[in-house]
Amino acid sequence: MFYRQERVGKKGEVFRLFKFRTMRPDSDKAGKLTVGMRDPRITKIGYFLRKFKLDEFPQFLNVLIGQMSIVGPRPEVQEYVDLYSAEQLKILDVKPGITDYASIEYFKENEILGKADDPQKAYIEDVMPAKLELNKKYLAAPTIGHDIKIMWLTFKKLIS
Repeated sequence: MFYRQERVGKKGEVFRLFKFRTMRPDSDKAGKLTVGMRDPRITKIGYFLRKFKLDEFPQFLNVLIGQMSIVGPRPEVQEYVDLYSAEQLKILDVKPGITDYASIEYFKENEILGKADDPQKAYIEDVMPAKLELNKKYLAAPTIGHDIKIMWLTFKKLIS
């Protein structure tokens, strides 16, 4: 029912992020990126959970444990953090979050990657740097007011 994946959190600390399982067991061995909503590794119920981002709900356990906050840069897997520049590593100065500007802007990231000739390359060269740039916006003013704004924008995105 649950899927746990190692992610990099504040100050580079590795933790296990919780999600509802949406893919068949051991699917991540074929790659960590999901490509399009018709990735054959995704189960039928998984499509529904992903469409409405319900697979992310168990991350509130990570919030309760203290590994994440509701708002903050999304935590990444180590293999991608290893590619960060010194400037991009500043993202690790704050707790990762369930939602952020990048989550809103790249709400349909898997569809974007599904259209790419080389999804891995597209993620590393285009999507990841763009998401990190959006995270700088949050790092510039990590306030409660800013958090409320991001939560509101996330809610609006989910219901639209």
